[in-house]
Amino acid sequence: MQKTLLTALFLVLIFNPCLTAADRPDWAYGIQTPSTRPDAPKSDPDALLHLPGNNLAFTRAQISSRFAPSDWYPGDHLSMPAIVANGQKPDVWACALCHYPNGKGRPENASVAGYPRQYFIQQMHEFRDGNRLSSDPNKANTKYMMAYAKAMTDEQIEAAANYFSAMKWTPWIKVVETATVPKMYTSGGMFFPWPGDQKEPIGNRIIETPINGEATEVLRDPHSGFIAYAPIGSIEKGKKLVTEETSKTVKCGVCHGADLKGMGPVPGIAGRSPSYVVRQLFDMQQGKRKGLWTALMMPVVSKLTNEDMLNIAAYTASREP
Repeated sequence: MQKTLLTALFLVLIFNPCLTAADRPDWAYGIQTPSTRPDAPKSDPDALLHLPGNNLAFTRAQISSRFAPSDWYPGDHLSMPAIVANGQKPDVWACALCHYPNGKGRPENASVAGYPRQYFIQQMHEFRDGNRLSSDPNKANTKYMMAYAKAMTDEQIEAAANYFSAMKWTPWIKVVETATVPKMYTSGGMFFPWPGDQKEPIGNRIIETPINGEATEVLRDPHSGFIAYAPIGSIEKGKKLVTEETSKTVKCGVCHGADLKGMGPVPGIAGRSPSYVVRQLFDMQQGKRKGLWTALMMPVVSKLTNEDMLNIAAYTASREP
């Protein structure tokens, strides 16, 4: 039975007339052409920076340290394992730098708080084995994660999995349907509004951007979340694809739980980054992600269009975690 299933899934991968890399939803990968950014104001690298209502202070170098990034709210979480707080010189950056000490993460990477322990471990092994690539060959995060996973011991992976899986996933993203969005530029895989009040059509995109650009880009404030602008009507269209049996896919709740908050080793998708969700759906469809979880997902994603993926992600991101 298992051999028959794997054979069928292999045929889906080989013969599925899916989208090509040329049709990649670049917005989900933080790609914009042309991509420019305004000149950032110069600042004193040694100046102490603060968050409102927080009595801690860090320099920009401390905030963005690869091996000891600042922790603005140490009372929010359990004691971080060494691999999360400090990484392992010279090969593994601290998990807390990109994913934050609370595991919330940002659109260009992943929100790992609340992931099932076994799922987290499995994904690290798939990075290690080269089974989690990206449809964007220039996406640095994926290359970093592959290198980190290869350099980490099983004990370090398990320590990180234990830490992040013990966290509860809470609201982080607000989805707003709109026809127009602020004119954007990209930096580090994220969208930021240009100074001023210029607007542009949203088109067939979800634009995920920090609620407070400075808090996110400069201060890496783990309490400052994101807003996801989505096309008008996308949430309702996504609801149909997610919750009803269609000719294109199956109900997401079968595996992810009726409330989309996860079930057993299957991760929750409610309230997660829509950019991340679309990247994973597209990467699986294109065969860039492989391994056990992709084999299970292929019948789900093989017939989806980019617009379907966008609508699914708009709906799942809008759900209460």
